[in-house]
Amino acid sequence: YYFKLHGIQAHLSGDISEAIAGGMKPVAVIDGPLMEGMNRVGELFGEGKMFLPQVVKTARTMKSAVAILQPEIDRCNSCGGSKVVGSAGKILFATVKGDVHDIGKNIVSIVLACNNYEVIDLGVMVPAETIVQTALRERPDIICLSGLITPSLDEMVTVARELRRAGVSIPLMVGGATTSGLHTALKIDPVYDGPVIHVPDAAQNPLLASRLLNPSTRETYIRELKENARLLRTDMEQRSAHPLVPLAEARLRPACVAAPSAMPACRGRRVVDIPVEELVPLVNWRPFLNVWKLPATLCDAFYVHSCPSCRESYITAHSGNEGRDKASAALSLARDAFDAIRAFDRQVRGVVNLVEARSEGDDIVAKIDGTEVRIPTMRRQQPDSSGRFPALADFVCRDGDWIGAFAVSVDVREECEVLRSQGDDYRALLLQALADRLAEAASEWLHRLVRRELWRYAAEEPDMPLQELLQGRYQGIRPAMGYNSLPDTSLNHRIAVLTGMDEIGVSLTQPGALNPSSSICGLYIAAPEAHYFNLGPVGDDQREDYLRRKGM
Repeated sequence: YYFKLHGIQAHLSGDISEAIAGGMKPVAVIDGPLMEGMNRVGELFGEGKMFLPQVVKTARTMKSAVAILQPEIDRCNSCGGSKVVGSAGKILFATVKGDVHDIGKNIVSIVLACNNYEVIDLGVMVPAETIVQTALRERPDIICLSGLITPSLDEMVTVARELRRAGVSIPLMVGGATTSGLHTALKIDPVYDGPVIHVPDAAQNPLLASRLLNPSTRETYIRELKENARLLRTDMEQRSAHPLVPLAEARLRPACVAAPSAMPACRGRRVVDIPVEELVPLVNWRPFLNVWKLPATLCDAFYVHSCPSCRESYITAHSGNEGRDKASAALSLARDAFDAIRAFDRQVRGVVNLVEARSEGDDIVAKIDGTEVRIPTMRRQQPDSSGRFPALADFVCRDGDWIGAFAVSVDVREECEVLRSQGDDYRALLLQALADRLAEAASEWLHRLVRRELWRYAAEEPDMPLQELLQGRYQGIRPAMGYNSLPDTSLNHRIAVLTGMDEIGVSLTQPGALNPSSSICGLYIAAPEAHYFNLGPVGDDQREDYLRRKGM
């Protein structure tokens, strides 16, 4: 029980062998100390007294213990021995079609497994028909859908419709970076007969699952869900009653009239290998801590981890019950993270292409190898704080200009698969989360190289503290498709034409998700006036115009 609770594996094999030799049945080892430890972990995590890195480590210990016991369990079963007791419930997981991101799904499945739920994980890029067929065959108690990119939102609606068409009304949980309670209420709940729950935090899944599966709380909870969804829809209808400015009128007040940017010093395309050690100072640890559900205030743990006395001072500074526990968890995670980085045996790859371009209406038109690549952009139809209606095309000169396109990638899929096959979900999640951070750091590193050396429009740019870099305190922007300024990820296919990102091992799903998932691509725009903005709601006039310009 102690080793399971603390995720310690060092003496696992010997202790289990001793228990079996002493006459303890293998099933009793699982149902007794191992399950007691698992249940206690679930309780502590739900109470905020244990943190995700520790939970995943205990799950790893549980898998290792079961793997050691499995031959003995099989032998007992073949002789008519008793089987393991039932789980708290069966839960089906899938990352929807078109999306390759699975770190959130993997974390939630581990958390639920630690709360004694049976998990069926269909993986990533799962078509609706596969989810429906599995639901009909396995009859899970809950279906969990995950997605990160914007098109995943529409695919979740498709899955809900197909489930209803098949007569399935199993409770549906949805989660992922782009999901929200509002989208769930507006788009998914109306097309599904069963309850639909948006879950933004892994810690909530066991609690919500328990409410759904407990006969004494189920009906009341489902009524609450349906009523909350109805209220959200009503509120949204009232807020969306404010009229949008017609697209033709918005175009009369663009963000700016851009002047041509400087000609790049190094025009054309190049592939760049980026040493990992140069990326570490550019890593933003806050999103990394968020993956592990630790407070961003503990970022300092990742800068003092190598000095024992600093570590002790840091823990002391965050002492006092929960603060001390969280600091210790962050420091342990920091040690593991930096050990993984030191063991990283490859360079991160990037590609950049600086090409001639111009704006044409709301389109950016780039020239490459004698052909044109048209990137339709979208325009705000509500005024920003300056009373303007920006589109990304505003920041590219209509009389001729330059833009860049880039992609970076960190591929750890093979290593993660090996770790998972060995039952080491903790190391797999750690490596995957680090790859995401290194990819973001690589995009920062490459953009700085472009500004200073390849394009040289900011050759004299001084070195900046990481926080200023992360806040974009430099000239120019690097908008990525699927984000606030241009939410259409399918345009990544046009970025692929500009970059030739397949050379660095990046492929695209049909909706435009990058594979491997720890990859980033986008544009470079150098205009001093260029800035990011939130597109906001758009009218039917712009939707029709955009689809026409996109060629659909």
